[in-house]
Amino acid sequence: MPSETHFTTYLWVFGAGLLLGLIFAAMAWFRLLSAKSEAKKLRLMLGERMEIESTATSKLRNELESLRKQNENLRIKVAELNQTPERRLQRELEILARAEKIMTSSSPGFPAVWESAKNTAYDELAVEETGNTLPKRIFQKFTALTPGAKVIERSGPA
Repeated sequence: MPSETHFTTYLWVFGAGLLLGLIFAAMAWFRLLSAKSEAKKLRLMLGERMEIESTATSKLRNELESLRKQNENLRIKVAELNQTPERRLQRELEILARAEKIMTSSSPGFPAVWESAKNTAYDELAVEETGNTLPKRIFQKFTALTPGAKVIERSGPA
């Protein structure tokens, strides 16, 4: 009988091992199915995201191309407008005004001297335009200019 007891014991051990093996196999199979379904969901989500991003990228590309064309058109228009004599003079005046601002703000001794020079030049110009200086009075007689020339009104230091 000892062999029958051993056989039963082996049978129970085999059955328990088989049962544990089947349980682990079922768990692995369920994990595999859930992993496959999750991978399928992730593929769908990734496909949707890539589609959305591709449409957004194409819209951005189209908008960028449109802005480049507008920029080029505006650049050409500005270049054409800057060719007129009035615009060239206005541009030169703007350049000088900006240079004056930069020099005034960045040079330690420049602002006081510059303001003084501007005031002196303004006063000289105002006196010349009223016709009170000798060269201007003599020049007016030869050119028949009216003595009441326009005087630039001063609105403060420029």
